[in-house]
Amino acid sequence: MKREEIVSKIVGFLSEEFEVEPEEIEPDKNLMETLELDSLDLVDLVVIIEKNFGFKVEAKDFVDIKTFEDFYNYVCDKLEPREKDQE
Repeated sequence: MKREEIVSKIVGFLSEEFEVEPEEIEPDKNLMETLELDSLDLVDLVVIIEKNFGFKVEAKDFVDIKTFEDFYNYVCDKLEPREKDQE
């Protein structure tokens, strides 16, 4: 899956799940503030990631995720090793 496809998929499920307009989801914006996430929402986000992308997420993984760009990079980095294995 290409980065553009991953980002598009992420924007789609974030806007639907957290009821935010896709235009509000910009790479440099703060993820937690834009989506108005609390600790329960983070659990939902973890489940959504695991369901949509098929990898396990740990709470410590979110420590360095501040912006949507950080989040995109995290997902892409997690998916990259598997894509290389499939080649």
